[in-house]
Amino acid sequence: MTPQGPTLLGIDVTMVASLLAAVATFAVLVAIYAATTVRDPMAKRVKALNERREQLKAGIVASTSKRRRSISNRNELADKVRNVLASMKMLQAEQVEKAQARLMQAGIRSKDMAFVVIFARFVLPLVLGGFMIVLVYLVDYFPDWSAWKKYALVAGTLVLSYKAPDLYVKNKVQKRTAAIRKGLPDALDLLVICAEAGLTIDAAFARVARELGKAYPELGDEFALTSIELGFLTDRRLAFENLAKRIDLESIRGVVTTMIQTEKYGTPLASALRVLSAEFRNERMMRAEEKAARLPAIMTVPLILFILPVLFVVILGPAACSIHDALLS
Repeated sequence: MTPQGPTLLGIDVTMVASLLAAVATFAVLVAIYAATTVRDPMAKRVKALNERREQLKAGIVASTSKRRRSISNRNELADKVRNVLASMKMLQAEQVEKAQARLMQAGIRSKDMAFVVIFARFVLPLVLGGFMIVLVYLVDYFPDWSAWKKYALVAGTLVLSYKAPDLYVKNKVQKRTAAIRKGLPDALDLLVICAEAGLTIDAAFARVARELGKAYPELGDEFALTSIELGFLTDRRLAFENLAKRIDLESIRGVVTTMIQTEKYGTPLASALRVLSAEFRNERMMRAEEKAARLPAIMTVPLILFILPVLFVVILGPAACSIHDALLS
């Protein structure tokens, strides 16, 4: 079957263009579907916050034994993992607290997940490293490789499998921190408005969480939890300190310090928050200008590798097709 339209190197240009147009149309339809079926990101978070509210209420009203039963709603997997680690004497209090703090910064509320992370550090090198040792040395899957390459593959697998849980948690912390940093100036502006309107701090946090929940779900989640803790904890300073622990961000620590000083000395909250909001906006603008300044250097490689060849094909393609057809005729 001979091509009916213009050809380039024996390929029907019309057919290729039709296939590309079909792919582009499908991508547009997928994008429209994804944009029109956005789910509310606050649904699961509201459920988690309600559970946290019940836990705090149980911690204040109930006795010590009832408090332990209420807070210790652990799943069977976490119990089994903890028992295994305890039997192997691998649980250190400092290590567990550090893992729990990182998980809270990643938005994972369950403290039992810390035992899963510690268990994964122990199991993954055994499983993946053992599999790679069998594959490389016993099965001899890479017979042409030198001894150094085989050793590097096995050692790299062991190191990466050990670091994989920490890298996963670190990635989630960085993404969550970036999202919170982006919405913090807007949240402070709303806090200023609420404070000037006469709302209390816990009511202001709840209002800001409700207004910013859909635009910045991570920040709304943290502010809503802080509002709940302000209403239930006996020491209000502890609620602000918990906010600073849950978010790995220097700006949040500055806001927490301002809140604590306001609660302690009775200083005007609105003026202090207004200064912090202006400072954070200037910081965000400087980060945007820094990214814009790096953009020309970053775009050089994609421009040379992807855009210029396509441009040459679009410009010279019709002429090459005409010359090719003229030579064949």
